[in-house]
Amino acid sequence: MQVQRVVLNSRPGKNGAPVPENFRLEEITLAPDRKDGEVLVRTLYLSVDPYMRCRMNEDTGADYLTPWQISKCVDGGGVGVIDSSRCNNFAAGDVVISFNWPWQTHAVMTGSDLQKVDPQLVDGHLSYFLGAVGITGLTALLGIREKGHITKGANHTMVVSGAAGACGSIAGQIGRLDGCVRVVGICGSDEKCKAIVEDLGFSTAINYHLEDVPTKLKESCPDGVDVYFDNVGGAISDAVIAQMNNGSHIILCGQISQYNKDVPYPPPLSEETQKNLQSKNITRERFTVLNYMSKADAALCELSQWIKSGRIKVLETVVNGIENMGDAFCSMMKGGNIGKQIIKISH
Repeated sequence: MQVQRVVLNSRPGKNGAPVPENFRLEEITLAPDRKDGEVLVRTLYLSVDPYMRCRMNEDTGADYLTPWQISKCVDGGGVGVIDSSRCNNFAAGDVVISFNWPWQTHAVMTGSDLQKVDPQLVDGHLSYFLGAVGITGLTALLGIREKGHITKGANHTMVVSGAAGACGSIAGQIGRLDGCVRVVGICGSDEKCKAIVEDLGFSTAINYHLEDVPTKLKESCPDGVDVYFDNVGGAISDAVIAQMNNGSHIILCGQISQYNKDVPYPPPLSEETQKNLQSKNITRERFTVLNYMSKADAALCELSQWIKSGRIKVLETVVNGIENMGDAFCSMMKGGNIGKQIIKISH
């Protein structure tokens, strides 16, 4: 069988933004025979995510992330269907997901690398397993529950940076459902601001490209900020932290503004921001969802119910074709997506 795959062609330069030419499309032949325990999968959807920028470096900066290797097939979140199986746990037609799905149109995988999923959980929207009812949704829900300390009736104000991205767009809605009276999103275009307010129910949105973030935050958060879901880091986070209340909480989910820079993760903070954290007793702990997977099943059920009932709305930007993986990845890193960036590989 002839299949197409995407390999890492080159690494970005030091402190460099990724470019589509860092990836290369190849055609390979899959051998017809399978070993015991192996399955042939057909890829339906692949995911591109900010953390993958770290995997483009020789040193990812995180012990749980392995670097992609030059001229080797790239991998990440994927969902597909089993075409044929020599693994007792799977049968042809099963829908399966993996965090280490090769960027290929078809692939031979070991059953132990796959998890069977029920399409009814997502009302047949199988791409949601890569986002809202997958690791992205878990990151939003468990991040808020474990680190946000939102209390119903406490008049909490929540700010979300990267608010129109895959994780931020879900996090803001969960903050509202969990009891925040005010949820403010920060994003990079008027189109995104409109989407999170009109479609997702954020209280208000700030366009950091056009508006002065500190001034707009003061207007939008008259009682200060109690919970900050941080997806971006950098100057935007400094501005939010300056307006956080005593004893408030930061959910340190991501730092996309820093991923192209040669700095450790989490990146170092300015002296002024460090003083703010200490003087106001603000908690800021790195959140890694993989440490909370014992709570995943219950959390995924909750997310599924919210989505099916319409209480959480899912935004996606879908690109067609494996040949567009590199373009989609680079677009996502520049904020070209609204909601989860998905690549549809086959029907």
